[in-house]
Amino acid sequence: MAITGIGSGLDISGIVSALVNAEGAPKTAQLDRLESTTTTKVSALGQFRSALSTFKSALSSLNDTSLYEKRTATSSASGTVSVSATSSAAAGSYKVQVFNLAQTSKVALAGFDTATDAIGSGTLTIDIGDDVLEVDVTDASLSDIRDAINAAGQSKGLSATIVTDPNGEGGSRLVLSSDKSGTGNDISVSVSSDATGDLADLAYTPPSGTDADFQPTAVDENNPRAARVISYSRDANLAIDGINMSSASNTVEDAVAGVSLTLNAAQSADAISNAESITLKVSADRDGVKKSINSFVDAYNAMLTSINSLTSVVAVGGDDSEPLAAALVGDSSVRSFMSSLRSEMGSTTSGSGIRILADLGVTTQSDGTLAVDNTKLNKALDSNLDQVGEFFAGDKGLMTRLDAKVDPYTKSDGILDVRTKALQNTLTNVDEQRETLATRLEKLETRLLAQFNAMDTLVSQMTSTSTYLTSQLENLPGVVKKD
Repeated sequence: MAITGIGSGLDISGIVSALVNAEGAPKTAQLDRLESTTTTKVSALGQFRSALSTFKSALSSLNDTSLYEKRTATSSASGTVSVSATSSAAAGSYKVQVFNLAQTSKVALAGFDTATDAIGSGTLTIDIGDDVLEVDVTDASLSDIRDAINAAGQSKGLSATIVTDPNGEGGSRLVLSSDKSGTGNDISVSVSSDATGDLADLAYTPPSGTDADFQPTAVDENNPRAARVISYSRDANLAIDGINMSSASNTVEDAVAGVSLTLNAAQSADAISNAESITLKVSADRDGVKKSINSFVDAYNAMLTSINSLTSVVAVGGDDSEPLAAALVGDSSVRSFMSSLRSEMGSTTSGSGIRILADLGVTTQSDGTLAVDNTKLNKALDSNLDQVGEFFAGDKGLMTRLDAKVDPYTKSDGILDVRTKALQNTLTNVDEQRETLATRLEKLETRLLAQFNAMDTLVSQMTSTSTYLTSQLENLPGVVKKD
């Protein structure tokens, strides 16, 4: 509610408020403009730095020398044999035949009436190739023995299960399985001489298998509960380029330097008899290099799009309207960066072969963006992959030189970091100036109120004196009062 001067009848509060606002308005408007432009520029520099950082990250892939050493490996029948290769593998083609896979040992021991009745006490010695496992049992059932073997055999890759014939003929059997493949790793079981009950019936030594016949032993029709081999352990047998070889596992690491084969299935008998082979090919990873080059082009174009939006001038309204300028129009940092980057990208390297991006089919379009001629790029990758690596990677490669242009702008305490901190100091200074202005206007308001109130008091006193004198004069003798 407005406070009106008692003596003067003036709206002193309103007058003082108007005077204070008039005094502070120019400075407030100046600080508002400065704060707005500074905040906008801080945001724009942040976007500029983000665009440069993303582009810088894209440089690292092409600057990795291992990219040009990677190998791709393919198989004409990956369901039979799959392949992978390291950078040490020589490019080439190989013919592979898979005669049989490596197998692990699995045996079914003698059958008993039930899995829960105790069959005796003693020590079971289980051999799996060179590994030996001893299991002591007392008044144990098949279930107890199974649990004891599983507890003791875990570290040796041995496990036990119980299989029960629902017809009762085969009874309940202890089935032992090993994860150790390769010829000579068959499971055999012996029982200590002091064993009691029927525990000795679990003893079993499989008949020897041969390279020609590693088939499971058939069920004995006269004794269906007799122990038998479910699978023999054996080596994988294969041939690479006509050279026969074997492997204790289905992963073959050392047959071809830098190449790893995984045998997934044996070829059919007809394929083997007809000497059919699977083709493996090892070659340089040109697709990986091509993908990285396209990613670099995309990253450059994305950065350029961001910079263009930060430095654009857009016409609005009619011819007399002032155009809308982005926050970094004419910015010296942007101009300097783009000039140095374009200069480096357009420079040529010494020597023959690939000397400039255009030799790879990467050219600059009319709008400044990069485009890739895939036909030219594929030709360069097929014929000069080593030169492509030398052009992009290494201490003198293009990616290192471009990174050197970007780094001063994106690093901590770099060009953009210093500028951003300076702008943030400006915003801090704006806040300080606002506080100073508020204090000055508060003092001005106090002074004006005091002055106007003093004037109001004086006017009140003068009015009171005037009223008193008028009254006295009217009461003088001879004064005629007006009706």
